[in-house]
Amino acid sequence: MKKFLTLFSFVLLLLFASYYYLNRAGYLNKKIVINLSSPLPFSLSLNQNPTVSTLDLWNPTKAHGESASLDLTAKSAIAYDLTTNQVLLDKNPTEKLPMASLTKVMTAIIALEHPLPSNQYLVKSSYLVGNDSMGLDVGEVLTLNDLLYGLVLHSGNDAAETLAGNFPGGKTAFIKAMNDKAQALGLSNTHFTNPTGLEGDGNQYTTAYDLLVITRYALENFPIFDQVISTFDYTIPSTSTHKEYDLENETNLLTSYPGVVGVKDGYTDEAGLCLDTYLDYKDHKIIAIILGSDDRRGEMKEILDYSLESEGVTPPPHD
Repeated sequence: MKKFLTLFSFVLLLLFASYYYLNRAGYLNKKIVINLSSPLPFSLSLNQNPTVSTLDLWNPTKAHGESASLDLTAKSAIAYDLTTNQVLLDKNPTEKLPMASLTKVMTAIIALEHPLPSNQYLVKSSYLVGNDSMGLDVGEVLTLNDLLYGLVLHSGNDAAETLAGNFPGGKTAFIKAMNDKAQALGLSNTHFTNPTGLEGDGNQYTTAYDLLVITRYALENFPIFDQVISTFDYTIPSTSTHKEYDLENETNLLTSYPGVVGVKDGYTDEAGLCLDTYLDYKDHKIIAIILGSDDRRGEMKEILDYSLESEGVTPPPHD
């Protein structure tokens, strides 16, 4: 019995010493985050290892309802400062709405997370859909970067369909990957049925809040995405597999509102005028999104001005 008590006392002493050491070292106060692979197939990436934390997903401060400070025609809007981590303005931010070509932000994410090892994307006739295009011809072969410039600068539906069609498993698998990614990011109010944003089935929708999360993810994980969205004009030289392409960015505040880095605009009859904008000005990084507007350019300028003023920053002179 005496030996048992001695052993028991020794174990207690050892446990206490271990606890004291770990606590002093700070290990007991550290957040434990377990990273699991994204549920997307074919996780080949030249840019990053696509992982999503199951315990540390980015959940921006929830929007609180309609802002009375601006009279917007937009059905939904949100402005969020990534620097201060707060909502600056919102209107119906969680209402499910069609997103038109803002879809292509997620299209770019999936393409970047799963590039073809050959980096050779073949254009087929079935990929030439819709009015907006970069002008691809059947039989041409382009690289991922080439198609990204056409996807963003010219809002190329043909570029989006080519990226999706060359995905392992084809377009159906690509769309599944888009929806899987939305779920992995914790977004339950977003659903994709195509990679372009063209409507007609009524089942493709998102929210301003969800688009905020998607846009931040693209900006923070893919340097090439940042480079593409901030480019005003770009020439893809001709090669033995394709003709030359001269592309110009259609994001209409890129050259008229100082600090706007760009992202994406979109329009369909069903979605109305949509705009996803990233502003980096005077140490404030702001993502602002408009869905279903009658005047996306004018209202986005109002939102950006209001957002900066609400944080004590004088907006830049702009057109």
